[in-house]
Amino acid sequence: MSSQEEILSDGRFSRVTRDPRFWEMPEKERKIKIDKRFRAMFHDKKFKLKYTVDKRGRPVSYTSTENLRRFYALSESDSDLSENDSKEHTERKKKKKKAKPRGEGDS
Repeated sequence: MSSQEEILSDGRFSRVTRDPRFWEMPEKERKIKIDKRFRAMFHDKKFKLKYTVDKRGRPVSYTSTENLRRFYALSESDSDLSENDSKEHTERKKKKKKAKPRGEGDS
């Protein structure tokens, strides 16, 4: 680490610490904000892929939805909605499973 301190104290590189181009991006600005129209991509089966190996052939076990959550975030106004919608989405799945079989329709 002393070499990094030497670089920062060197006059040739002193502007690096003051130049905003070299600053680290804030956590809040790293993720792209997604509005409510696209929140389905976090729980829809069309967007979910299960990876077994990475690009170099090493075994891994993660899904593409983890990558989506890493790079995208719901906008502030939609984050409360998304929590409620995810609960509603699971409730809808439960209701569909409990629904009547096809042969028992009302006449």
